[in-house]
Amino acid sequence: MAYEFERKQKVVVVGGGPGGYEAAIAGAQLGADVVLVESTGVGGSAVLTDVVPSKGLIAVAEATNGIREAADIGVQFFARTEKGRPIRPDVAINLAQVNKRLMGLARQQSEDERASLVRAGVKIVNGYGRLEGPSSVVVSTGPGGTDFDQFDADTVVVSVGASPRVLSTAMPDGKRILTWKQLYDLDSMPEHLIVVGSGVTGAEFASAFNALGSKVTLISSRDQVLPGEDADAAAVIENVFKRNGMTVLSKSRADSVVATDDGVVATLSDGRTVEGSHCLMAVGAVPNTKGIGLAEAGVQLTESGHIRVNRVARTSVPNIYAAGDCTNFLPLASVASMQGRTSMLHAMGDAVTPTELRNVASNIFTQPQIATVGWTQRQIEEGIAQGDIYKLPLSSNPRAKMMGIRDGFVKIFARTGSGTVIGGVIVAPNASELIFPIALAVEHRLTVDQVSRAFTVYPSLSGSITDAARAMHIVL
Repeated sequence: MAYEFERKQKVVVVGGGPGGYEAAIAGAQLGADVVLVESTGVGGSAVLTDVVPSKGLIAVAEATNGIREAADIGVQFFARTEKGRPIRPDVAINLAQVNKRLMGLARQQSEDERASLVRAGVKIVNGYGRLEGPSSVVVSTGPGGTDFDQFDADTVVVSVGASPRVLSTAMPDGKRILTWKQLYDLDSMPEHLIVVGSGVTGAEFASAFNALGSKVTLISSRDQVLPGEDADAAAVIENVFKRNGMTVLSKSRADSVVATDDGVVATLSDGRTVEGSHCLMAVGAVPNTKGIGLAEAGVQLTESGHIRVNRVARTSVPNIYAAGDCTNFLPLASVASMQGRTSMLHAMGDAVTPTELRNVASNIFTQPQIATVGWTQRQIEEGIAQGDIYKLPLSSNPRAKMMGIRDGFVKIFARTGSGTVIGGVIVAPNASELIFPIALAVEHRLTVDQVSRAFTVYPSLSGSITDAARAMHIVL
């Protein structure tokens, strides 16, 4: 008697960033035959040149600030001269050593993720993937793309990420004019770093290098830094920037940036010029979707080249999914990971919860940090959502006083009438950790009274969350 066994599903994942990694792991766990195609290394740019090294650099900046601000709480550092007289030492940054360590951390993270994929049974192919119709991926694996492998697929997941946007009037040279991927090639601190762009990337690096000791000029085309964020939070960050010596040029647009023999010159649209030693161009990113056969396979793209996906990461072609910064979803590593896993669950017929972008917690790693989740104050004020707003300054928190924290707040948004938590903003050191209780409340539709009944440690920064929730008590 002959037995017929069900053929394994064949999955090809193009791109090994957070979305591709999670898709490959999930596919293997669900019993699929998975091939992962990656050109630079497992983890993609998120691990190798973006999230891991950038947040590592920011951690160094936070440590530097901690040393400088220790005197505010009575901790003083002194060295002594040959004659025994105390002098206050400078905080010195060995950027070459810092960058060497960051790149080492990135490589180690990449190797750890590669090992996890291998243990799960995923086949990893080093090369550049291109769709050959909806059910086949061609991979160039040799020098100059001369050797090719072809893989048939029941399901394809595209997770090719995005690259720094480049302007013809400010072409990066990797030495003086830099993208955020090129910062880790520097072997000494920029004397004067000009940052063009005051969005998340620009603000994070401006904050970090200012703390590390560089003179920083931030060129912002808008009225305020971080124009897409909560206005109160952005105001706190801009005030901190200026108080710490950063020059913020608001309502200014850089028309061009050119390298000179010993620095850079940025020319603004009003004719002013700004001279510095280096310039970081932080003017957005473009998806890596050109030339990989998406349109030919029938995949719909936006005008910007991003892949259109629905809430389960499915494209316009039923067996093709996409995850990460190459899609029209939020460009966050956490979202990419969720999209990757969701795509595999859906493709393999497992139970899946469609991604709700409004429930995604995000964080900006300035000093202090800004964490957000749910509906925004702007949406409430415009009547898109119905809610009440309560803002509690961290200056009233006893733990913040002990730690010498001067800036920040907790803000909660609750549905009018029911008191259901629909959003929140936290500006604080480690806001990325503090936002989690509010994210849980938003996800599970807890009321402010339910949040307020949870115990927090006294004293703690998280106590401000329950304090704010208590202040919004709903009288029945």
